[in-house]
Amino acid sequence: MSFLELAKSRFSVRKFDERPIEKEKLDLILEAGNVAPTGCNYQPQRIYVIESAEKLAILNEQSKCIFGAKTVLLFAYNADEDWNNPLERGVHSGVQDVSIVATHVMLEAWELGIGTCWVNYFANSKLERALGLPENEKVVLLMPIGYPAADAEPLAKMHNVYRDIDETVRFM
Repeated sequence: MSFLELAKSRFSVRKFDERPIEKEKLDLILEAGNVAPTGCNYQPQRIYVIESAEKLAILNEQSKCIFGAKTVLLFAYNADEDWNNPLERGVHSGVQDVSIVATHVMLEAWELGIGTCWVNYFANSKLERALGLPENEKVVLLMPIGYPAADAEPLAKMHNVYRDIDETVRFM
């Protein structure tokens, strides 16, 4: 399958079956994130693999978008380690770096037959406190991950509905 075919076939999975992700596959998925490019290769990302009933309960309290997944990846960055733009104060790469890492993870998972859903529906600082994360780590997203349920399907309004490329691409 070509990259474009992979990207077009992937959808946000909102219903998972009970099968656990094999360690070998999870290792490959995490490796894909580990090799993702980051600003100046500072690698400020932190990926928390959440599988314990206690921590999953906290996630379910904080977000209605865990969708019954038995594994959730939490993506954060260390604010002391991300690249800071020397030309403009306050501009730094943490969210961008984590987004690149999470995209690598999401696409590698799909290639292995494992579904994901990118979730931003939670109060970031409240979740950081609930999980006891270090103060310098900033949560960017949650990613429920697992094998799609047999009846999992993309939401029609959010999959394969794209603006015309002329509306989103500009040549200068």
